[in-house]
Amino acid sequence: MAEKIVIVTGSSGGIGRATAIEFARHGWRVGLLARGVDGLEGARKDVERVGGQAMVLPVDVADHDQVEAAAARVEREWGPIDVWVNDAMSTIFCDFLHTAPQDFKRATEVTYLGAVWGTLAALKRMKPRDRGAIVQVGSALAYRSIPLQAPYCGAKSALRGFTDSLRSELIHDKSRVHLTMVHLSAFNTPQFDWGRTCFHEQPKPLGKIFQPEVAARGIYWAAVHRRRELWVGWPAVQAILGTRVIPGFLDRMLAHKAYEGQEGKKPVSPQRRDNLYEPVPGDHGAHGRFDSQALDWSAQVWLDTHRWTMALAALVLILLLGITLAL
Repeated sequence: MAEKIVIVTGSSGGIGRATAIEFARHGWRVGLLARGVDGLEGARKDVERVGGQAMVLPVDVADHDQVEAAAARVEREWGPIDVWVNDAMSTIFCDFLHTAPQDFKRATEVTYLGAVWGTLAALKRMKPRDRGAIVQVGSALAYRSIPLQAPYCGAKSALRGFTDSLRSELIHDKSRVHLTMVHLSAFNTPQFDWGRTCFHEQPKPLGKIFQPEVAARGIYWAAVHRRRELWVGWPAVQAILGTRVIPGFLDRMLAHKAYEGQEGKKPVSPQRRDNLYEPVPGDHGAHGRFDSQALDWSAQVWLDTHRWTMALAALVLILLLGITLAL
């Protein structure tokens, strides 16, 4: 495993940072792609702290040429890329009519096209070798959009459509490159402190909050197991299944609850900086400001990633019940 190589985009902070550390714990060498040099250097130290090796690659994933150059450098200096994780994202907390067109375009380019360019760079190298895995970090919002985050919801929905299309192409070509998507619930990351906003109060996650390490463990599991999709957190399961059954009801419920549910109680500082066009200086780590509320474990993820264990336990229980009734 020491020779395995993974690229993680958006690895300077949040879930990307936690994911880089998770791979390093398992002995992988980690290519760190993001814009913020301060955060990348912090991520490098975290990877090395757990015994891993890191390569810092300052890249704007919205620029195809930069992504391609980073992939070429990793393979030139380290060797073949085994896993590529597309995690980089940008969001805007604002209603659609008050979102500037250039801001909407930029958020889409980072969140959607950034993943497309990462997939392209990875697939160009993996497909001729007929091996490798590409992990798209999605969201429950790819299925169940919410108000006040139209650019992000649209980009994640587009990424899901793109991924499904590409998956069919790989099946047609009988390729053994694995393409998977990990859909997340709400997480305690710095995005709520550096995402562009027109709110008067500080943005916050909607609903139950998990620590980024929960997502990182799910992403790592998806990278090394051949699962089409993995849903992380019971709220993601509820949102995805709910929108298949009662979409109209959820439209109305979110219209009433998702506005105040995404605004905190502290006013937005006039000095607040966002990372839509430039990274916010400093190393912001993996965690946001919700440590006291965030859960560091998900029973749903454990059950979903241990299906055979649960099936075996159920079989044993049935056999014991049958023996008991027969006596």
